[in-house]
Order: sequence, then structure tokens, then C-alpha cells
Amino acid sequence: MSANTDLNNRPAPDKVLTDIADYVVNYKVASDEAYETARYDLMDSLACMILALKFPDCVKLLGPVAEGAVVPHGARVPGTKHELDPVKAAFDIGTLVRWLDYNDTWLAAEWGHPSDNLGAILGFGDYLSRKAEAAGKPGLTMRDVFTYMIKAFEIQGCFALENSFNKVGLDHVILVKVASAAVAAHMMGASRDQIVDVVSHVFVDGQALRTYRHAPNAGPRKSWAAGDATARGVRLAQMVVNGGQIGYPGALSAPKWGFYDVSFKGQPFKFQRPYGSYVMEQILFKISYPAEFHSQTAVECAVKLHPLVKDRLDQIEKIILTTHEAAIRIISKTGPLHNFADRDHCLQYMVAVPLIKGNLTADDYDDKAASDPRIDVLRAKMEVVEDKRYSAEYHEPDKRSIANAIQIFFKDGTKTDKIEIEYPVGHRRRRAEGFPLIKKKLENYLSGYYSAEQTKKIISLFADPKKLNEMKLTEFMKAL
Repeated sequence: MSANTDLNNRPAPDKVLTDIADYVVNYKVASDEAYETARYDLMDSLACMILALKFPDCVKLLGPVAEGAVVPHGARVPGTKHELDPVKAAFDIGTLVRWLDYNDTWLAAEWGHPSDNLGAILGFGDYLSRKAEAAGKPGLTMRDVFTYMIKAFEIQGCFALENSFNKVGLDHVILVKVASAAVAAHMMGASRDQIVDVVSHVFVDGQALRTYRHAPNAGPRKSWAAGDATARGVRLAQMVVNGGQIGYPGALSAPKWGFYDVSFKGQPFKFQRPYGSYVMEQILFKISYPAEFHSQTAVECAVKLHPLVKDRLDQIEKIILTTHEAAIRIISKTGPLHNFADRDHCLQYMVAVPLIKGNLTADDYDDKAASDPRIDVLRAKMEVVEDKRYSAEYHEPDKRSIANAIQIFFKDGTKTDKIEIEYPVGHRRRRAEGFPLIKKKLENYLSGYYSAEQTKKIISLFADPKKLNEMKLTEFMKAL
């Protein structure tokens, strides 16, 4: 037999695939904290979606692929009149959630935004539920939605703890595709083995590169990449469950042709902990500022310094930004910034704006705001340095800090105190402070889009957790 001949014995499915399927099918979520956090996460995500509708470049991507297409029992897209096929609805909802880099965050060896999976959970869930209810069968409740959120977040987040896709050049949205595909298949009534097959297809798929997130190529694809991933997860689930497509049990481990050898430098995935409800309990919220999460505490520091420097901007000699390794790798950049997406992934830009004006909003990334010459003057005076303790505690499971510090030095020899913040307001350690701010965030953006009457009605949906749990998903989507 030739040494180059492949032995055609079909292997047992990779354990990584079966672990996901076993978790989705069998795990019973028992954490009240996870369910409470999921409710706030949905509030936060809805706020992000409604704010994104203010931006024409986002709105242009929404709606049916074929203009005028009508889909029976179509999935609704919050804040719009669209009723779409479930794949496009998943894209639209995922894109709205992610457009402004303002939704939740998970930071570890890999980064990501687990609420990106709401494209599949809300979009596909609404479609399946409308179909079921039209046939006299029960659809999903909001309790089901929260359970799927917890499980999708857990799958994405547990992968991210130990496996760095960015270090091999792949974008983190692969994990959105994995999680969305798994829960979408379960929504359809897939068996455990079918879910294994669905997830295998995710790894056989081509995966997105990180090109669009980094200088000098940063661009708006990063704002719809997660929508694309959650939609693809739905499509793969449909192809296996409805289309009868078989899976590929060695999708990860096959020599030469598997994901590990082709895309992960031959290394198998590593896992820190079994799947449970850890990720939802630990999730990070971007409550105050639409800014890449590694910069959140830096923006908080800059806001604190604003009163001390706003009248002395021309007297500044240098600004020392002390941060952690991940922030330096992802968002520290010098030179021209070419577009909205370039600016909201630039640490120095996100610090300069609040030093000047005392706040940072999504509008501060547009071309008009960026034309303020003071921003680039301040950027040029910034020195970014790593604190090894910050970098270490960023990875420690019991801390998971996202620390930054800023100190400003003036030409006359004076300086400000070094302002240090290790945990942003959206961190688990600041939940008591953060949850009321999420409510305020939702109210602010709803009231800027809906009528006062509809805003009040939507806010009231979240007031009684028990009542919300029992509510039909279709009723919730109709209210939006």
C-alpha cells in the first residue's frame, strides 16, 4: 500500500463536537444569577440594536435579499417592519447588535461578543415559533430564549478561555458560528448526533480572517462579521436538520485535512472548565461608552481627567497610557485613521476625545467629529506602556480585570495624579452599579426612536422577570 494512501475507516466524532452536543441537549441551567444576567444582557443588546438604526450605513444592509420578497411567518427585526427569512433575519439582528461595538464582551485568550448569537436566537426563534403557533403548537417562551443565550454564551466563552484564534490570524466570529449553529439546531428539534454533525460543518467551513479589524486595513466589515457568522450558523443547522446533510466526525482532528492541521498550527483545542453557566455570570457589559472593551477603563480615566485638563490642552507635554498586553496588540495605533471603524478601534483616539469633551459617544467616530485637530495633537503626545500585572490579572479567572491608567504631564513640569481603573462599570464586580445603568441605557435609546407610549410598553416587559419568562417570544418580537 502506498504511504500516501488514506485509510478509509470513518472515525468516531471528535470529543470537542460531542461535548458541545451533550451540553446543548442535556445540561439543565440552574443558576438564578445566569438568568438574571441574561435578562439584562437582552436589555443591553436591544439598546444597541435601536441605537444602530440611527446609522445609515447599517440600515442599508438590512431587509430582504430580494427586494419585495415576502416570507410566510417571517422573522421580525426589532425597530423595523422587516419580516424576513430566518437566515437574513439572523444577519440583520446580529449586525444591529454589533454595529457600534457597544454590546457585551468576553475577554480571554480569544475575545468576542456573545450577544452576537442573538441573531440566531431571536431571528430563527421567532421564525420557528411563528410557524409552530400557526400550526397550533407552542413556540418558544422568553425563558427558552434566556436558556439558549446562556448556552450559546457558554460555548463561545469556554472556547475563548484557552484558545486564541487571533494568534493564527482567524477572527473570533468563528465561535459565534459554532454557538449559533448548535443552539439553532436544538431549536429545530435536532438529535444529539445531528448537533454533532452541524458543528462539524462549522469547522469545515472557511473562516473569516481578522484583516478587517487591524491597521492598516480596519474597516466596517467588523461591524457585520458577527451577523454573517450567526446567520451562517442558522443555515448550516437547516442544511443538516432539514436537508439531511451528513457530518464530518474528524472535522477537527483529521491528519492533513482537519481544522487543527490546516488552521490551528496542528494544536488541539484546550479547555479550562466544563460547560455550565460561567460565561453568562461573568459577562462584561459596555454600559457607558461605545468603545472596544480593552479601552473601557481608559475612557473612564479620561473622563475623570477632563475637568483637570480641558483648559490646559495646549500645555500638555505628554500623556502616559498604562495598559495591558491585549490592548496594545489590538487597539494601540498611530498614524492616520481612515474611517469610523478605524477610530473605534484606536486606544489613543478613544482617550483623546473624552479628554477634550468629557464624554465619548458613537457620533464621535464620524468624519465630522474626527476633523477636530485637537484629537490628533493629543494622540501624538501619547506613550503607551504595558504593566505586566495588568496583563497577568487580565487572564486570572478570579479577577479578569481590564485595567488602564492615565497620567498627564504638562510643559511647566506639573502633572496630574495617575488615574487607574482596573474594573470597568460593566464588570461582574460592579454589577450593583451596572444593572441600573443598563436600564437607563435602554430607556435612553428606546425613547430616541420609539414613541413615548411604545417606549413605556417595551420597558414594562422587563419589569416583572417571572412574567417575562412566561411570555411568548413571538409576543416579545411583535412589541418591538
